[in-house]
Parts: sequence; C-alpha cells; structure tokens
Amino acid sequence: MSEQGTTLEGASPVREEDAFDLDAVRRWLAEQGTELGEEVEVQQFGGGASNLTYSLRDGRHDLILRRPPAGQKAKGAHDMTREHRVQEGLAGVFPLVPRMIALCTDESVIGADFYVMERVDGVIPRRDFPPGLDLDEAQVRQLCTNALDVLVELHAVDVDQTPLAAMNKGDGYVERQVSGWSRRFRDARTEDVGDYEEVMGWLEEHRPADVGHCLIHNDFRFDNLVLDRDDPTKVVGVLDWEMATVGDPLMDLGGTLGYWVQADDDDFFLQFRRQPTTAPGMLTRQEVVDYYLERTGRTVTADEWRFYEVFGLFRLGVIAQQIYYRYFHGQTTNEVYAGFGPAARYLEQRCRAIIAAG
Repeated sequence: MSEQGTTLEGASPVREEDAFDLDAVRRWLAEQGTELGEEVEVQQFGGGASNLTYSLRDGRHDLILRRPPAGQKAKGAHDMTREHRVQEGLAGVFPLVPRMIALCTDESVIGADFYVMERVDGVIPRRDFPPGLDLDEAQVRQLCTNALDVLVELHAVDVDQTPLAAMNKGDGYVERQVSGWSRRFRDARTEDVGDYEEVMGWLEEHRPADVGHCLIHNDFRFDNLVLDRDDPTKVVGVLDWEMATVGDPLMDLGGTLGYWVQADDDDFFLQFRRQPTTAPGMLTRQEVVDYYLERTGRTVTADEWRFYEVFGLFRLGVIAQQIYYRYFHGQTTNEVYAGFGPAARYLEQRCRAIIAAG
C-alpha cells in the first residue's frame, strides 16, 4: 500500500468541478462495512477522459472510487452498475480484475451512481514509461507479448460459467456496433467537425459476420494495465471495464489498435499517443495482429482486417467527439478536452485514407 501523504503517479488534487461529498461517501461506506479513518486523502486521476476516478487513502485503506462525469451522457455510457457487475462477475475466473468493495445506486449520496474498489498496486504505463522504469528492447517486447497474452486469456474465458452469460446477445454483434456507434456520432456531432458519413457508409457496406462471442474488454490499452513493480514485464491488473461486454474478439483487437501509435506514424498521430507504443522493442500494429492470430489460431486476410482497423479508428473518433461535445457545450471547463475536436477530425481523415488505400 502506498503511504498516505504521497502523491500517486498520475494523480493530483481533485478539480473543483469534480469534487464530491467525502463525508457522505464515508457514511455510506460505513454502512457497507468499510470504516474509513478520520483523515482521508482524496486525489483524482487525470489519465482517463470518460468516467472520473479518485483515490481514497486513510493509512489502512487504499481504495478507488469511480463515478460518471457531469453533463449529457451517451445512452448506455457511464453505467456504474454494469461496470461493477462485470468486474464482480469475473472475479472467480479472471484474477486480474480489482476486488470490488461496494456499488452505490443511491444518487442522493453524491449526485450519481458510483462504486468503490481496492486499488491494484503497481506501475501504470501512460504516454511514456515512468522515470526509473528502464526496460531494454527485449523487455519491452516481452511486456508487449505478455499484455497480448492477457487479452488472449480474457477472450478464452468461458462466459457461460460466469454470471455474465446474459450479456451475450447472440449473432449480430458487429452489425449492432456499426449502427450503434454511428448513431452515437450523429448524436454528438458539433458544427466544427466532419460528418463521417463516408466512413459510416463503408463500414455498413463491408461489415463481416461475427467470428465468435467471448468476453471482450473493449478498451484494452497499456494505460489500463497495472504492471508488477518488481517485474514490469508482467501484468498484475486490468482496469477500466466500462465498455466490457460479450462480443466479437476481432472487434476488441481492432479497438485496441485504434490507440496503437507506432514510431513511423505521422506527426499528429504521434502527438495523439497515450501509451508507450513507440518505445524500442514494441510490436508494430501488423505484428500485434500477427501475434494475436497465431496465439488464437485464427486466419484473417489483409482485406478482411481492413474493416476492423477502420472500425477501431472510427470508434475512437466517436469517443473523442463525445468528449469534445461536453467541452463545446460548456459542460466542462477542463481545457484538455478542447483537443478532442481536432482528434475527431483527424481520425475521420485517417479512416478515409485506409479505405482509399484498399
């Protein structure tokens, strides 16, 4: 456990607009059987741009609180009950999920649903590896393949043997994703971005049948992984299960590679990087696909993969636009969110370039 009074990596004082009633949370936690001490240090993590994440430490407890942001929310997004249920349901079959403490659906406590879990101690790689974490090329490659092995292991979970079996809606996952994310973009579009109509039309025309149904994370990135402090090539935790569901594994891989910026990408995409995927030793996007296919025994042609690549970037563009929508309409004053508008415009052009190259 980190000592109280120290700043956790990636954390800072709580932004005024994101503050909550600590005493109300303290009383509610006591009712759930967790008694916080008199002095509780609260910090806010700034790495994510969707749900809000806080650290609660009192010397005996090292906890994380997750809650949705203020402002308009896309239908189905920021569902704390669902995010909590997924992690609780995986506890017996996928040991890398954090341990859940309790879920609160009484909005009178802090004005929104939230849940509390134990913090997984370790190193979270963000845009770059933290100072002092010096990995050579072989170690970076080992970390990369170890992380992909975790994704493979997740996809191999027998969902029917978990409480999450009901999340499987059957065939049509790819179709539902294309139509659903297209609707989300149209709902969140602002006047200063493109319309993505060419991209959405191409995805609808070229969508394949589902290749399978398994537990997918839907936001599997290095900055959602916790690495062992003693052996940082080893993954000891997987975080941020907000979008997890039962669906097509190749859609999950495509979503992962939407964030995978490599060393030879253009300047804007390099600036967009949120994880250390340009470090010497990291696999390229094509090497990631090849490794995953080899580990799972699947076969996908380059033409077939193009759909998943475009969808991953399109979905990322929609997420960026949903975040930018809140800034554009004054629902947040966080200036970091201003950059998501240019990102959404760029990702549309990137999708169109990949489509044209085919």
